[in-house]
Amino acid sequence: MLKLYGRDIGSRLLLGTARYPSPAVLADAVRASKTDILTISLRRETAGGRQGGQFFEMIRELDRNILPNTAGCHTAKEAVLTAKMAREVFKTNWIKLEVIGNHDTLQPDVFALVEAARILSDDGFEVFPYTTDDLVVAEKLVDAGCKVLMPWCAPIGSAMGPLNITALRSMRAHFSDVPMIVDAGLGRPSHAATVMELGYDAVLLNTAVAGAGNPVIMAGAFAKAVTAGREAYLAGMLEPRDMAVPSTPVIGTAVFS
Repeated sequence: MLKLYGRDIGSRLLLGTARYPSPAVLADAVRASKTDILTISLRRETAGGRQGGQFFEMIRELDRNILPNTAGCHTAKEAVLTAKMAREVFKTNWIKLEVIGNHDTLQPDVFALVEAARILSDDGFEVFPYTTDDLVVAEKLVDAGCKVLMPWCAPIGSAMGPLNITALRSMRAHFSDVPMIVDAGLGRPSHAATVMELGYDAVLLNTAVAGAGNPVIMAGAFAKAVTAGREAYLAGMLEPRDMAVPSTPVIGTAVFS
């Protein structure tokens, strides 16, 4: 079973809650995904006034673990303040830490990210940092107190899937004892299966489900893909070969002249 900051988690699929066609569709997608963890942006929802309060109430009724995030923050100071507000609202020390450095790619500002991670960890937060696939940055995040890493595989919402398999494989091997969740850039269930086959512990999705023609069916498809990828990794997959290998023995077969 997946364990995050000492908490047992039954599902290896984490789901975002933004951009769904309606609250009802979101609720149905959550149930179809069988997720245990929902991410939610405090800044976005509180900006909705009364509607934001209704959204929070619906999220609570779904009875899942809540992972607030600092989406939309561009400085360490802003992210730290948002995290503290989220802790008050949701009564949790969990925080998905995002500090965006580039408006086009939504790539993290890794310098501000490490700074904010250290401040929040020292303040008792259990930080889930959205980061790049850079080993050095990941090392600094672990040193700052992060016990989970969340590298992207492509820019947020791009649906491009894993762009650098080699980097993801290296990260997984380097941090063999750290729970790792691929966050951002997954567009298809096959993408999720691919990163799970690399040994990643979970994936976090939002746009790939919320933006699908049928988010409920897509949520279920991703749930199956994550399970399949994890089981394939545990089973031990054949490595690619540079020549054919017959599946049927040729020794002892009949020879006709």
